[in-house]
Amino acid sequence: MIGADLTILIPEIILALFAMAALLAAVYTTKDGLAPALTWGTALLFAVMAFYIAVTGEGTRVAFGGMFVDDAFARFAKVTILLSAAAILVISHDYMQRTDLLRFEYPVLVTLATIGMMMMVSAGDLIALYMGLELQSLALYVIASLRRDSVRSTEAGLKYFILGALSSGLLLYGASLTYGYAGTTLFSGIVQTATAGEMPLGLLFGLVFVLSGLAFKVSAAPFHMWTPDVYEGSPTPITALFATAPKVAAMALFARVVYDAFGGAVGDWQQIVAFLAILSMFVGAIAAIGQTDIKRLMAYSSISHMGFALMGLAAGTEQGVQAMLIYMAIYVTMNIGTFAFILTMEKDGRHVTEISALSSFASREGTKALALLVLMFSLAGVPPLVGFFGKYAVLWAAVEAGMAWLAIAGVIASVIGAYYYLRIVYLMYFGADREGLDGRMGVLQYGGLMVMAGLIALAWLPGINLLGLEGMAAQAAETLVR
Repeated sequence: MIGADLTILIPEIILALFAMAALLAAVYTTKDGLAPALTWGTALLFAVMAFYIAVTGEGTRVAFGGMFVDDAFARFAKVTILLSAAAILVISHDYMQRTDLLRFEYPVLVTLATIGMMMMVSAGDLIALYMGLELQSLALYVIASLRRDSVRSTEAGLKYFILGALSSGLLLYGASLTYGYAGTTLFSGIVQTATAGEMPLGLLFGLVFVLSGLAFKVSAAPFHMWTPDVYEGSPTPITALFATAPKVAAMALFARVVYDAFGGAVGDWQQIVAFLAILSMFVGAIAAIGQTDIKRLMAYSSISHMGFALMGLAAGTEQGVQAMLIYMAIYVTMNIGTFAFILTMEKDGRHVTEISALSSFASREGTKALALLVLMFSLAGVPPLVGFFGKYAVLWAAVEAGMAWLAIAGVIASVIGAYYYLRIVYLMYFGADREGLDGRMGVLQYGGLMVMAGLIALAWLPGINLLGLEGMAAQAAETLVR
């Protein structure tokens, strides 16, 4: 029995053993001298595990009495998480070495955080959910403060930790209420108690607290207060990580909870998720307008984008889950490309993040400016770039679910949000001619920028057809919404 359960967890076990072995190997040998090899090895292992999960996984399997679920939905999320984490490790390697931040703890902590994310998306029980969530969070708190000699980095880690502890408290209180009224921590047992129109009031309060805790993890307003400061204060590669893999994991966990544990009471949680979606879209869109730092702008951008992803969940349908998965995969791709560029923003050997530094950048670096233009237009949802199809998918899911008002709000928020993306493009092409960025872009970062921009620009073509993303997302959504 235990052997069969452990077989289902092979990717997680391999990553855990790797993290422990890497930690011991580094401590007892050259410590930070082993960091480059560990970083490359971790990225390669992530890619191999993603391939293994994509190729070997089929059907739905459960382990440890239903606490761990391996299905098409979990596999879709895990592949996205692993590939995005691998990409961030690769594109950030040069930056970390150049700024003397490439310590052996970095790839080890990223590995532990990734294991937590994989546990989150496969959670079939409140205890398993919390284990995965805290493993991810504790590792991320530490790497937010990786720049030990920086007050801002230390402040970012401390803020993230304190507010993260608050969100964990909310989630645990909700979990205890849920357990008290459902009599079990298993999602399969909770869903029998949480039926439409008959949900006990205490269980409803439990649902609200659990969703509040999860909303913090996805940076949904009004639980977004940590995001701008942590994004700005953390080292840029860490910010890039925060903006990608953990968002996918948290959104997949959000979907897992509302459908697996509370799938029989869609009407009860649909209003909460719709409220979070609409508030996130507008807070992110409006608050970003006055930002002068590109990392803070990307923080508010992520808040707005999580609002659109939540719109797909708010639809309460299989089509809505499919749209959310498509949106998250596209969002991660756009962010990896954007941060590949942000990592190279330098002037006189100093990393800069002021948006004004991009003024007249196109006159000096036309190819890079064009790639960033593609990414900014896609983030804004301009057709025919792939970002438009992601937004169209969630908007259409909301309309099909009878929530046209939410879709209309999304269109308005998207129009408002387009301003700050287009402002970057305007600065690059029509800004005042001044002495701007002079940083050298490494081969890996240049490749990351160009590959992601190319995918965003061309993936909508009929022959490419989003690389089969739509079909894989449909299969994952069908597994979850059953």
